[in-house]
Amino acid sequence: MQISTSCGPMANRRHRSSPSSRPSPVVVLFVSWLLLGAAGNIWSFASPLMSAPDETAHVIKAAAVTRGQFSGGSSGVQGESLTVQVPKYIADLSNYNCFATHPEITPACARSIGAENGLVPAETSAGNYNPVYYAIVGLGSHGLTGEAALYAMRLISSWLTAFFLAAIFYAATSMRRSALMVVASTIAVTPAVLFLTGSVNPNALEIGTAGAFYMGLCLMLEQRTHPHLNVLPAVIVTASGVLLSNTRPLSFLWIAVALAAALLGHNLSSIRTVLVTKSFQLSALIVALSCLFALWWSITARSLDSLFAVTPPIPADEAALLMLDRTVGYMREYVGVLGSLDTNPPMAVVYTWVLGFGAMLLLSFTARPTRLRWPVALLTVALVAIPPALQAGSSETIGWIWQGRYALALVVLLILATGVAARFLPFKVTPWSTSIVRWSLVLGVVAHTYLLLEGLRRYTVGIRGDHINWSEMFDPEWQPPFSWQGLTVAYIAVLSVAGVCLYRLLTTRQTPALSGRTTSES
Repeated sequence: MQISTSCGPMANRRHRSSPSSRPSPVVVLFVSWLLLGAAGNIWSFASPLMSAPDETAHVIKAAAVTRGQFSGGSSGVQGESLTVQVPKYIADLSNYNCFATHPEITPACARSIGAENGLVPAETSAGNYNPVYYAIVGLGSHGLTGEAALYAMRLISSWLTAFFLAAIFYAATSMRRSALMVVASTIAVTPAVLFLTGSVNPNALEIGTAGAFYMGLCLMLEQRTHPHLNVLPAVIVTASGVLLSNTRPLSFLWIAVALAAALLGHNLSSIRTVLVTKSFQLSALIVALSCLFALWWSITARSLDSLFAVTPPIPADEAALLMLDRTVGYMREYVGVLGSLDTNPPMAVVYTWVLGFGAMLLLSFTARPTRLRWPVALLTVALVAIPPALQAGSSETIGWIWQGRYALALVVLLILATGVAARFLPFKVTPWSTSIVRWSLVLGVVAHTYLLLEGLRRYTVGIRGDHINWSEMFDPEWQPPFSWQGLTVAYIAVLSVAGVCLYRLLTTRQTPALSGRTTSES
């Protein structure tokens, strides 16, 4: 990737002498939204319809909710699918999964998706899930039919999630000494996050809103003595908190962990100052009411009854130990296992994120003030302990249910916390540091693109053991909309623009957002 000359050494010297050339956080918010939305849209077209985890169930649920069916008929048996009424072309989607879990089979085996719009019964394992996400995404199934409606639902989900991912960058650039927070925010948007963003699945929205909720809280705590600056952060905290609490049953836990991590990094004086502000009080009230609604829905609709396992019940202690043993192994899923968990990421892509994540974790545990290390420690313990506890709690009655993406929101919170903790470390704009930034961004673009190509290879020609068939992609069995070549070029273009924008953010000397405050007061 060739960096634009506007980001070269001469431009860098101009940036040093004119700190005001750095874009405002609001500009960062909208530019990030456009770029992340575009990247998610490319994944929406690159992934065959219904290829993402449980996407068929979520599409049926969304179509039912927007037609007034917030729940479905059930016999009360654990893991049983619920019956709803949806358009026939959506009900027939269960017949469009001949390639799922079979990486050697391409979507060419699937029959075409029809356009019959009459309501018929359909079963969904998401029938009693919280309806908020589905009420938004399901709008795409109105006024359209067939593949157009399904892609519309994906695009709505993609742009919705992208806004909250962009809010993370807004909060990062609004805070003092933001360079390492921008780095952490970039690392947090793993290829798995973008892949999920391009599908119909509340998991993606859960990830984006968890990160936005935490970073918005951190920003409000930093700007505690400037309540006029906290209007937009309060809106972000409120919107992300409301949607996060209404995505998945685990979301209550992520809200509690994010709140605890944000408060733990600040002293009691700072917390008391924020607690008495009207913006925080109003935000807290709205989020609390949304949590009460979500809790009421989970209990009355018996959302946890939808959980089903892929194995017979196993002893709780055995499940907990197995989860602990797999803690590091789940890194592959955090980075980007595609499809129905049938396409592993290239190890080079995994190593890229292990390198970035490990570097931020090391920096955060050596940073000052030491108070900022405690949120990182809390989230590290949570990431190690919570998944085994949750799996062990259901293993004896249901069986093995856990997937790495279930904890991806927690992983994102941990990565963001490392940026908040490390941000006061020296980050000088020098020829050496700008060179590191430049080549790190190139590596990130290559890694993101490599995973996209791996996914496209899996779907255009299939992955058959050790058979290397990259050249066969030019004679594909299946092609996505706009062709795999067109989507790849578009993805590289979007990532390159994002890389240039990040380069300018990281190599332009920052004007302190809040003057007159010392590091120790944070």
